[in-house]
Amino acid sequence: FNVGPTLMSWLDEHAPATYARIVDADRATRRAIAQAYGHAILPLCNDRDLRTQVRWGLADFRHRFGRPAEGMWLPETAVDDRTLAVLAEEGVRFTILAPGQIAAVRRLDGDGAGAWRTPGMDEGAALPGTARWRHPDDPARGVDLVIYDGPISHDVAFGGFPSQVVVERIVGRAGGELVAVACDGETFGHHHHYADRGVAYALTVEADRRGVALPRLADWLAEHPPTHEARVRVSAWSCIHGVGRWMEDCGCHTGGEAGWNQAWRSPLRAAFDRLRDAAVEVFERRGPAVLHDPWAARDAYVEVLLCVTSIDRFAAAHVRGDGERLVEALTLLESQRHALL
Repeated sequence: FNVGPTLMSWLDEHAPATYARIVDADRATRRAIAQAYGHAILPLCNDRDLRTQVRWGLADFRHRFGRPAEGMWLPETAVDDRTLAVLAEEGVRFTILAPGQIAAVRRLDGDGAGAWRTPGMDEGAALPGTARWRHPDDPARGVDLVIYDGPISHDVAFGGFPSQVVVERIVGRAGGELVAVACDGETFGHHHHYADRGVAYALTVEADRRGVALPRLADWLAEHPPTHEARVRVSAWSCIHGVGRWMEDCGCHTGGEAGWNQAWRSPLRAAFDRLRDAAVEVFERRGPAVLHDPWAARDAYVEVLLCVTSIDRFAAAHVRGDGERLVEALTLLESQRHALL
C-alpha cells in the first residue's frame, strides 16, 4: 500500500490515530511503498522536478516509516523511460504498472535475450507477472515492474464482487505465479460501502482458506527475479491516450453533459508550465546570491518541511551570508515548493 506524502501530512495533524495505525501496520509487515511527493504526473515534469518529486517522496517515506522505501507508486502509474531512469538512479527497486503500459517484452535467457514481442498483437505474447526494465545508459541498473492483472483489478474496483469470487479468480489465474491486483484506496468504503470489510475478509480469511500466499512484493521479487525484460510506453492506468488526460482534450469521457469537452486542459497545462518556468528563471537568477547550490538546496529543503532538520542547520549548510539572505533564500525555496505542488 501507499499513501501520498501530502495526505500523510494531513492525517498526521488531523487524524493522528489513523496515521499511527498506518505506520504501525508497516512496522509489523513492511508492506508500505513510497509515492512521488506531490502526485505530479511525472512524464509531464521537467527533468529537475521529476527528480525532486522522487527524492522528496523517498525522504518523506523514510521520515514517516523509519526505513528506506523499496518500491514507489507512480501517481496514476504515469510512466515513461525518463521516469524509470530516475527511479533506478535513486535506488527504487520496483514499481507497479498496468498491462496496457507494457510496449514489448522479451525473455531473458542465460545465453542472451529473446526476441521482442508486442503484447496483444503477437501470438503467445501473454504478459508475465513481473518484468525488468533496464536503464538505457547502464543495463546493469533497472527497475522491476510488477504488472497487475487488468480484468481482476477492474472488477475489484468497479464490480463489487464478493471476496470469495475475487479469490477464486486469483486462484484460477495464478498457477503458482504472482497475481497482482491494484486499485485506488477509495474503492474500499467510498466507492463501495463496506468493501473495506470485504478486502479484509479476502486477505485474512478467504486467502488463508484457499492456501493463497500474500507475499511482500519486495520479497517475491528477491526470490523470483523477473525472467522477462520489458519496454514501456508513455502511459497511465486511467487514460488510454497516454498522459493526455492531464494536458489536452484527449477524448476520455468522465460523465459530463452532452457537448461537454476538455479543451480547457491545454491552456491550463500551458499556464502551469509557464508559471513553473518563470519561477525557475527567478530561482536561477537570484538563488546563487543567497544559496551555495540552489538546486541541491531545493532537494534538501524537504528535510526542513519534515522538521528533520532545523532552519539554522539547513542555513549553515546551504545559505550564504547573514539572516537577511536567509529570508530571501527561504522565500525562493517556498516558491519552488508551491511550484512543485
